[in-house]
Amino acid sequence: MIDTILIDLDGTLLHFSQKAFIDAYFAKLGKVFAGMGMDAGTSVKAVWAGTKAMVLNDGSRTNAERFWAEFAGYMSLTDEQCRDVEAACDSFYVNEFDTVKSVMIPNDVAGRLVRALHSKGYTVVLATNPLFPACAVSTRLKWIGLTEQDFLLTTNYSNSSYCKPNPEYYREVFAKLGKAPEQCLMAGNNPAEDMIAGLLGAETFLVTDCLENENGADITQFRHGTLAEFEAHISSTPDIS
Repeated sequence: MIDTILIDLDGTLLHFSQKAFIDAYFAKLGKVFAGMGMDAGTSVKAVWAGTKAMVLNDGSRTNAERFWAEFAGYMSLTDEQCRDVEAACDSFYVNEFDTVKSVMIPNDVAGRLVRALHSKGYTVVLATNPLFPACAVSTRLKWIGLTEQDFLLTTNYSNSSYCKPNPEYYREVFAKLGKAPEQCLMAGNNPAEDMIAGLLGAETFLVTDCLENENGADITQFRHGTLAEFEAHISSTPDIS
């Protein structure tokens, strides 16, 4: 019986064009690096290198450790310099990052859906790709009127050792929850990153409002629909006793 709902954030609960988000995000983040006397363009390349290191993480270190080791190496930073940059980035995610919400496409479903899941007795997990620190996840949740307290678990780069689309990301989440995959449903907007949970035995729902399907997967193989249609699907399920 399904008693746990894993749900993605970017493009699923939080609606925006991925390109618009990335452009706005790096325009703001680059100014943080420039303000520290670093070349903004090179620093952004280092962020992408760190992101790739997280996606390729083998579970032996947290994603945060992978990211900052790669970033520091790319930028030839000492440990102390790297800590200063990390602190500046955390401050950015709490403050200036909030202005990036201008790219958000308003939707009134996300908060209502999460509240409905709780009212029906489901365990709710924010299964966002853990490429960001917790403070960055918290800021994005604020944009849709939610907080980390609305979820039993919120994945971020400090509490995760794998990334999507690696199936080990989901195995790690299931282990933390103490749940079998068959007890879980994963809802997300990317066939490659989110529907892969189905290969482990979880049910899935592909959210199509801001579909990311760079590989051109046939989405008819998945249960799919808008976030509102997922909400309707949930409303038709029995309450969890």
